[in-house]
Amino acid sequence: MLKLLKSLLLASLLAAGPALAAGQPYDQARFDALQKAGKPILVMVHADWCPTCRAQEPILVDLLKQPEFQGITGLRVDFDSQKSVVRKFRVTYQSTLIVFKSGKETGRSTGDTHRESIAALLKKAL
Repeated sequence: MLKLLKSLLLASLLAAGPALAAGQPYDQARFDALQKAGKPILVMVHADWCPTCRAQEPILVDLLKQPEFQGITGLRVDFDSQKSVVRKFRVTYQSTLIVFKSGKETGRSTGDTHRESIAALLKKAL
C-alpha cells in the first residue's frame, strides 16, 4: 500500500510539470531516439528517499529552465524500481547525474549538490 501511495505521489508530481520535478520518467525507446537524433540528454538516477536527490531536484529544475539548458532533455531513472537501467549505466549510487552529447556520455557526477558544478556538467551535454 505504501509503495502504491509513493508511486501515485511521484506520478502526480511528474504530471504537475517541470516546476515540481526535473525530467520525465526514463524510457529506453525515448533515450534511444534522443541519442540517435544527437540530442543532449541528462539522465538523473533518483531515489525518493534520498536526501541528496531531494537537494539536487530544485537545482536541476531551475537550471533546466534557463535558456542555455532548455535543449537538454532530462530523463529520470528510479534507483529502486529500474534496476536493469541502473546496471546498464553502471551506476552504484542514487543521486548520479549523467550527460550525453551526440550519442556519447560526456560526463557524470554522484552526490553533487552545488549549482555551479551541476551547471558545468550540463554544459558538457551542449
